[in-house]
Amino acid sequence: MNPSTARPIKAKDRDTIIQALAAGVVPRIGLPHIQVGRAAEITALVRDIERISDGGAGVRFIIGEYGAGKTFFANLIRLIALERKCVTVHADLAPDRRIHAGGGQARALYSEAIRNMATRTKPDGGALGALIERLVTDSVKEAADRQLSVETVIDQKLAPIQDFVGGYDFAVVLKAYWRGSEHSDESLKTSALRWLRGEFSTKTEARQALGVRTIIDDDNVYDSLKSLACLTRLAGYAGLIVMFDEMVNIYKLQNSQARNQNFEEILRIVNDALQGNTTGIGFMMCGTPEFLLDTRRGLYSYEALQSRLSENRFAVNGLVDYSGPVIRLQSLTPEDLLVLLSNIRNVFASGDSAKFLVPDEALTAFMDHCNRRIGEAYFRTPRTTVRAFVQMLAVLEQNPGARWQDLIGGIQIAPDAPDIAVTEETTQSAGGEGDELTSLRIGN
Repeated sequence: MNPSTARPIKAKDRDTIIQALAAGVVPRIGLPHIQVGRAAEITALVRDIERISDGGAGVRFIIGEYGAGKTFFANLIRLIALERKCVTVHADLAPDRRIHAGGGQARALYSEAIRNMATRTKPDGGALGALIERLVTDSVKEAADRQLSVETVIDQKLAPIQDFVGGYDFAVVLKAYWRGSEHSDESLKTSALRWLRGEFSTKTEARQALGVRTIIDDDNVYDSLKSLACLTRLAGYAGLIVMFDEMVNIYKLQNSQARNQNFEEILRIVNDALQGNTTGIGFMMCGTPEFLLDTRRGLYSYEALQSRLSENRFAVNGLVDYSGPVIRLQSLTPEDLLVLLSNIRNVFASGDSAKFLVPDEALTAFMDHCNRRIGEAYFRTPRTTVRAFVQMLAVLEQNPGARWQDLIGGIQIAPDAPDIAVTEETTQSAGGEGDELTSLRIGN
């Protein structure tokens, strides 16, 4: 019934999973050992990956409450995409990282995403160099087979990328990397990778290093991602999956103009994906219900986005529709959470049932305790519950004389309700005044 018990768990995976869950964050590796539920949602995203691999495009908004498992779900889809020979890039939005900006915040988001580029052979990130090296190596081999110059083959390979906005400079930079590889010029190769990662801050510096007149900056982040998607396919991969988490940071922007500029860029992404204007690229953006539904600050405050992202009005009373851009993560059931706790217990035991720290009745007793403390929130937004369970098992593991019956009663559980207030930092990073009358206090 629990597939994870059928195979041993590596010590590295075990320690990474435990440390991450104890801190309330999602582990980068070992997710299949603890995954439960979400079968219909995963199936829908796998279809997206197949469509992107076929040369199509996709965009999804993963919506769920804080602690509901959005990041976990996105990381699981990322691992599936890597297994399907896709390239993935991902980044969290923050006050200094946004989809659209004028002060370097959009370029910072792009750079962070490219640093996290992953492939099946480099799942932990930093895969850009390996991807370019693969393209160059294949070109050299093809040139030898066809008895052509390497530069001719590279020009032929890179012809499709020049159809994109800024694609010509992508081609120039990639050829510069090849020249650096050909002549053992590490400085030239490093400059090419820096340009592709969006790390040049001035056009003058880029022109001196590479002979190009443009750089990746705030104005062309989305176009650069499309060129990068073309590049991944030229290098022999199935496509590019772009994941942006913590989209609530756009909702937090106090400046209405800054929010609308970000919404306009999101609308451009949505339109291109739904109309088939892009190929081989998919976007996954994770946010809270407020980020989507709030008609004053969320995506629904932008009429064009509201019309495109509105949910199927027939999907009510338990009926679901996963064909639209929005996927609302369904709550885990108590049965799902029971399996999750069992999986975590299995991770602690490294897959050996003889080393379980607690019996089955401890799992149900723990769930009953959580239910009495915070009600249904313990399985609807399970992050706090999982963290407490991991901490309890850690104490039992390190204190062999301790009894789980004594520990459960003393566990303090609180609903996962982080502060989503607008901060001064987000106001300043918006680059302007905030909304008028966002708060009003009348004194005596």
